[in-house]
Parts: sequence; structure tokens; C-alpha cells
Amino acid sequence: MKLLNILTLTIIILISSCTTNDSTNHIKTPNEKEDLIFHSSKLERKKNAPFSDAVEVGNTLYLAGQVGINPETKKLPEGGIGPETRQTLENIKAVLAAHGSDLEHVVKCTVILSTTDDFAAFNKIFREYFPKNKPARTTFAAGLLVGAKIEIDVIAVKADGFKDARVN
Repeated sequence: MKLLNILTLTIIILISSCTTNDSTNHIKTPNEKEDLIFHSSKLERKKNAPFSDAVEVGNTLYLAGQVGINPETKKLPEGGIGPETRQTLENIKAVLAAHGSDLEHVVKCTVILSTTDDFAAFNKIFREYFPKNKPARTTFAAGLLVGAKIEIDVIAVKADGFKDARVN
């Protein structure tokens, strides 16, 4: 029965994502308690992407991986991992803000570096953006598209969904 529910949900997601041009797509989960909301990017270069910029389930946001392409210049910043890390995190901040969250409500990050040689420089900047609430994080190296040195995806909760965060 669980497999049938998962298969049904998958088919619904595939069909609904193929039949709409809206930037937001709502469907009910099998338990009918929470909406799944698929948010397409507002950026022109991502309008026809085969993935959502963010998916919202209840108070949780799942962001697609972001690289350091500046939305105005449509280019990666020069100067290596430092400027790319900053722009990547600024891009994440913008997507979170568009959907009612912020960096303080990020609970998980997956970071992909093009080389582990960039880890220390990346980590220094990451600490600046997450000085208090440190999300769970996985970091590894792999080849990246568009010549990027870094890609980050995050899971966050909506800012109005919880009381103040505590650090233990």
C-alpha cells in the first residue's frame, strides 16, 4: 500500500509538473495534511529548468543547489572560492527570503566543492554567514557544472513556523 501511495504521488508530481507554466504548483500529499508547493525560479535563465528552485512541505523549504552566478551579470564572480562562496550564499539568502525564511532558519546544508583544497577558505566565509545557528552540514568534492567552484543546497524552516532557535 505504501509503495502504491508513493507511486501515485510520483505520477501526480510528474504529470502536474509537465502541465503547468505557473511559478508555483500545489498538490496534496497522500495523507491530505500538508500541501506540496513547487516554486519555480523567477530568474529568466532558470525559467525552463527541469527542477524547482524550492519545494515547500508544510513549514519546511527544500532549496535546489545554488552556485555563485550573479543574477545581474549572469556570470560567476572572479577571484576564486571566496567571492563564489559569498555569491552562492547571497543567492541562497534571496531564495529563502522569497519564500519566508532566512539563513537563521537553515537546518541542513549540502556543500559541493570542486576541490578539497578550497575547504579552509570556504569554511571561513561559511562561518561568517552562520555565526550563531550552525546547521548540520555535509561537504564533499565533485565536478561541478558551469565551471563553478562551489554548489550549496539547503533545507530550512519558514521563519514564522517556529519559536526562537536555541543553541545547545
